[in-house]
Amino acid sequence: MKLVGRLEIKSYEKIKEFLNQEHVGRVASIDENGYPQVIPMNFSFVNDAIYMHSFPRGEKLENIKRNFKVGFEVDRELEFLPSYFSHPTNASQADTLYISVVIKGESVFVSDDAEKALALNEMMKKYQPEGHYDPLQNNDLVLDEVAVIKIIPKSIKGKYKIGQHMDSSSRAILAQKIFEKNSPTAKSTLKVMGFEITNDGLKMIDEPVW
Repeated sequence: MKLVGRLEIKSYEKIKEFLNQEHVGRVASIDENGYPQVIPMNFSFVNDAIYMHSFPRGEKLENIKRNFKVGFEVDRELEFLPSYFSHPTNASQADTLYISVVIKGESVFVSDDAEKALALNEMMKKYQPEGHYDPLQNNDLVLDEVAVIKIIPKSIKGKYKIGQHMDSSSRAILAQKIFEKNSPTAKSTLKVMGFEITNDGLKMIDEPVW
């Protein structure tokens, strides 16, 4: 199997799980001069669509009015792998473990108040799970003061690199090196890779196949 095939996320549930965990996505639209414009955005993924909110005026909204076709990307760098993990002096051996999702789709401005309220309430649930706010209602005036953009995906592709392209022995060696380096992200990276930190060291608890 080619490496690129092993890096593909085949589970739609894993893609949804990832999108629901991440806080920043990047929407790409085309400006009036034909150049791509990429903007970081908060978002929610609801009913198989991306929702974003925005001030009612701005360049990206004008871009979308001219051309409804957009791109949307979300990524997470899990762990930088220094070159000396693989070779004592060859800098080209440096690598990165990551997860990413790329969406190509069609954007629309949501006009229905019920759908607007749904999108914004889902964003609040995602970003403020502790609560302490009143959910929006369909007749709230604030709905008229914000633009809600919906991206209807035409294609969704996910990639991940967490050691699944290695044999079990090589993956365990890599996990041990990450554990010993003890970066700020090491613990969460090892969990994603399928390893658990125990009193005796590392234990593989799951095969990382998505």
